[in-house]
Amino acid sequence: MGVTGLQNGALEAEVLDVLIIGAGISGINTAYRLQSQLPATTFTILEGRANVGGTWDLFRYPGIRSDSDLFTFGFQWEPWPYATPIAKGELIREYMQNCVAKYNLDRYIRFHHKVLSADWSKETEQWRIKAEHDGRTKEFKAKWVIFGTGYYDYKNPLKTVIPGLENFKGKVIHPQHWPEDYDYSGKKIIVIGSGATAVTLVPTLSQTAEAVTMVQRSPSYIVSARNNSPATSWLMKLLPKSISGTWLRIVYLYNIYLVVLFCRYCPQLARKRLISRAIPQLPKRISHSPHFEPAYMPWKQRLCLSPDGDFYQAFRDNPNTDILTGHIDTVTENGLRMKDGSTAEADVIVTATGLQMLMGGNVAMTVNGEKIDWAGRLVWNGSMIQDVPNMMFVIGYIDASWTLGADDTAHSKPPTRFSVLLPPLPVRY
Repeated sequence: MGVTGLQNGALEAEVLDVLIIGAGISGINTAYRLQSQLPATTFTILEGRANVGGTWDLFRYPGIRSDSDLFTFGFQWEPWPYATPIAKGELIREYMQNCVAKYNLDRYIRFHHKVLSADWSKETEQWRIKAEHDGRTKEFKAKWVIFGTGYYDYKNPLKTVIPGLENFKGKVIHPQHWPEDYDYSGKKIIVIGSGATAVTLVPTLSQTAEAVTMVQRSPSYIVSARNNSPATSWLMKLLPKSISGTWLRIVYLYNIYLVVLFCRYCPQLARKRLISRAIPQLPKRISHSPHFEPAYMPWKQRLCLSPDGDFYQAFRDNPNTDILTGHIDTVTENGLRMKDGSTAEADVIVTATGLQMLMGGNVAMTVNGEKIDWAGRLVWNGSMIQDVPNMMFVIGYIDASWTLGADDTAHSKPPTRFSVLLPPLPVRY
């Protein structure tokens, strides 16, 4: 993958077969597949951050963990080595770093290389990629470009209008940009949101904060799942990693598949079942209605996971952990007031209100100098877009772990429904 040489005293573009953008799950998995299946291919990974991990390196809020099981979220070629299917962010980062080191994938990664633009030339049948590194612009040429940049904006979280937020005298934090080493112990905290991030934050914050109040406009389905099965530990000790890893991957894959089928084809029964399981986990002071009765049917949105019921346990163990459901009237100097008149005090407001969608990592993409807008174009096979040659993007499934969809794309063939034989159900994001 050497540099082509010098011309007029300037460094020429480095020429490659494939250039991968992003060293997260998608980029690492694609690199492994290229290395193992196309060993003669020259390629590199350009990563704007200082570490591998992508999302798992970016998000550092308290309690950050997976919301998919790691037996299917982990790489097929290096099974998740721990018995717990749900894991904290730091353990997932460590796993990814170990995978990169074990298979010598680090030799392909260029850190602190922020890709700025990519232009396809019809004349040369190559992509010309510009990246910023140490304040300088570097150029690369590649036959193929693969975007492993995910689906959201790393810099700008989703902005939501919260009435009167400018009045608040305390600290406002979005989980995407959680302050490093921020000490929230002994503080009163309001978490605005009801998605996976809020469900993860509440039990962690409640352990040391003076009070935690979850404020939600509408409830989500929150499912408790066992995260420490003795049978899984026994299986992993008894069988070789390759066999136990494959077996657990298939078991968990079919488990979520059957859950999705149940929710889609028996929605009323699924709703009744999910709500009935939540009720006995709540303390008597908190009613399941309206706080745990979503207005939508199960799997119209993904279910929120609570490993070992830690979310519900936070309400049982700490009487200062509370929940408010409804519309915010206004944020005050020291808290907020709901439209029904209920109030909550806070030193900190956490706006767990979602992510800003962004395809392509904010890279300016052109074909023969003409700007390409991702919106309004047809998508082929969940991995290529109309009128853009020799470019692929990696995306996961809605109904299953991201990595399964990413691996289907990396194999450069039509999706195989989780890489095993399954009826056609999963769809891409």
